[in-house]
Amino acid sequence: MAAMTRPPLNRRLAAFGTTIFAEMSALAVRTGSINLGQGFPDTDGPEEIREAAVRALRDGRGNQYPPGPGVPELRTAVTEHQRRYYGLAYDPDTEVLVTAGATEGIAAALLALVEPGDEVIALEPYYDSYAASIAMAGGTRVPVTLRPRDRRFTLDLDELRDAVTDRTRLILLNTPHNPTGTVLTREELTAIAALAVERDLLVVTDEVYEHLVFDDAEHIPLATLPGMRERTVTIGSAGKTFSYTGWKVGWVTATPELVTAVRSAKQYLTYVSAGPFQYAIAEALRLPDAFFDGLRADLRAKREVLSRGLTQAGFEVYAPAGTYFITTDIRPLGESDGVAFCRALPERCGVVAIPNAVFYDHREQGAPFVRFAFCKRVEVLEEAAARLKGPATGG
Repeated sequence: MAAMTRPPLNRRLAAFGTTIFAEMSALAVRTGSINLGQGFPDTDGPEEIREAAVRALRDGRGNQYPPGPGVPELRTAVTEHQRRYYGLAYDPDTEVLVTAGATEGIAAALLALVEPGDEVIALEPYYDSYAASIAMAGGTRVPVTLRPRDRRFTLDLDELRDAVTDRTRLILLNTPHNPTGTVLTREELTAIAALAVERDLLVVTDEVYEHLVFDDAEHIPLATLPGMRERTVTIGSAGKTFSYTGWKVGWVTATPELVTAVRSAKQYLTYVSAGPFQYAIAEALRLPDAFFDGLRADLRAKREVLSRGLTQAGFEVYAPAGTYFITTDIRPLGESDGVAFCRALPERCGVVAIPNAVFYDHREQGAPFVRFAFCKRVEVLEEAAARLKGPATGG
């Protein structure tokens, strides 16, 4: 049999190997470490929502293929949620598409809207699937870097404007922002909206952490700003808000034309998914405000536990305004290579984190930064903090 002379992986994906999350989670298992790397809670969400899924299974709802756009109950619940919290009106029949989590929604949107050679601006550091999705669409990624200043990672609006060229097709936005925890302000979003209108750009906005904002931060959907309802594809998800990340229920809201375009790509990816869970998430989106307020309060308290522990261990801590991740600077520990630091940390003190450098095109910009997840039980965070304060980290 003749040996293959060409590499099996196409050139668009050749730069993407095993994700850092898979690598670090495997390391956590091998070393028995506390995994503060991958962003998933260590407890389930509301019991009544789990029971709603069980009830749907038993009633035979969603056990076969659900409708391609998603079950009507969930599409209606999504529109009610957008109106209830943001005053946005969407038609559940033509302006909502249910996806297999936000990751598929982002991939489908980029595959549908980006032509080979189009430029896509993404805020750096960015979630790793963004780069892969842009590559699969044949687009060219143009990073605009969020830079640390005053204990916050900030967007340089002049740098964003300068990044737009005649080849720019869309801006891929994420707020609240993973991994930095930045929540873009109304002033920043207004400037982005004005730029999009001026240069006739589309915006795909990842808002999966919309309910995970703290202190004085406010989540403002870009679609609420003047001129943006008709050019914004908003991505939402149940996993982060309701702590059922394994169910993989996400959604897209946009104009009928944009939803139709995204559905054209999505139907050839998973086609449909998560049938019984869609009914459960429809109920979850209608939970009272007390649930969402309690979620924020719980995560804010956990943020403080881990922030305090990391500070005592010697890290420089950037307290997040949103998400459930804390970015730290390891240079006060005498370290400068976050990738090497994270690979050694499990053996040194039994804790797993994620190096931010993997979320950058300009890896040197992210080299000293390391991300920890605080969406865990308080006793787990306290144990992790105690381990990090040991001599292994110089604490």
